[in-house]
Amino acid sequence: MEVFHKISATMSREEIIMNQRAKFRSFVKFMKPYLGRFKYNRFLLILLLIYGFSFLRRFVTFVKIYCMLSIDPKEISTGKRHQYLLGAIGPRPIAFASTLDEEGRPNLSPFSFFNVFSANPPILIFSPARRGRDNTVKHTYLNAKATGEVVINIVDYKIVQQMSLSSTEYPDGVNEFEKAGFTMLKSDVVKPFRVAESPAQFECKILEVKELGDEGGAGNLVICEVVKMHFDEAILDAEGFIDQHKIDQVARMGGNWYTRANMGLFEVPKPLSSLGIGVDQIPKEIRNSKVLTGNDLGRLGNVEILPSTEEIDQFLKEESAATKLVKAGNLDEIHLQAHNYLENEDPASAWKILLAKSN
Repeated sequence: MEVFHKISATMSREEIIMNQRAKFRSFVKFMKPYLGRFKYNRFLLILLLIYGFSFLRRFVTFVKIYCMLSIDPKEISTGKRHQYLLGAIGPRPIAFASTLDEEGRPNLSPFSFFNVFSANPPILIFSPARRGRDNTVKHTYLNAKATGEVVINIVDYKIVQQMSLSSTEYPDGVNEFEKAGFTMLKSDVVKPFRVAESPAQFECKILEVKELGDEGGAGNLVICEVVKMHFDEAILDAEGFIDQHKIDQVARMGGNWYTRANMGLFEVPKPLSSLGIGVDQIPKEIRNSKVLTGNDLGRLGNVEILPSTEEIDQFLKEESAATKLVKAGNLDEIHLQAHNYLENEDPASAWKILLAKSN
């Protein structure tokens, strides 16, 4: 008598249920003659344990199959497809792409549809997809088509907040280097600038831009050949290669989530719903702080509007510790407190104590 039954991956849910029922009936029929004396029979006891574990494992498999959500991508909206794909496929490295438009104006924007595809020749590919909501295209895509050059900068944890700020959809011609507080570094071979704060920079000639569709959500593969590479010596090991702990890369996950290669998950709110003022609008005294980091400046530049004088006064009335710092006038201590507010995701309070000192 065949006691064990295989579950086929092609079975329907109904067939799987019938299979499990038949399997159980077969086992009961097989064991019935021994039920009165199985406790005295070690062989049957061992058989029962083995079958029990096997049944449990297959039952778990059955539950997984039964509870699996199956979706035909053609039957859901582009937005939902986007969420499922990006939520499941990750972590994705970030191409921080620097380009110039036809008038020579800099543009800087991050893309997580990106990877390396060849070492000989050295080929990187990223995809500035069409916007799903209105089918418009990114400035980076237009610049790549027009000029044929790009610099792909690698994003580490030290610049992730500024990188996120640069993804704000500023009007055509706005320099995201300035808005995000990055330094433009002249390239050796191509015309677009490098991000000086990036630990690794790749100057590229664009071989081809392959459009994958003409509707919202469609990707545009920008196929790039690396013509010059630059690496911060601080990320290199004793043999001159990249130390994976030192480079401290970040990558995109689904929604607002990122992952830090040597730490784990963390969240960076998207700036797409608001128009951040930009790092270039932060007072010079704050921007050149010895205490505030690039990530701090990125958070400060991502606010849409600064607090009013009335709001600052009310803040000082409620926060006695902040008032003492402002009266003492120690700039580093004030900036340190602002840093602490930012670390606790409270940019409003950070701005209030900073502007209280500025006033």
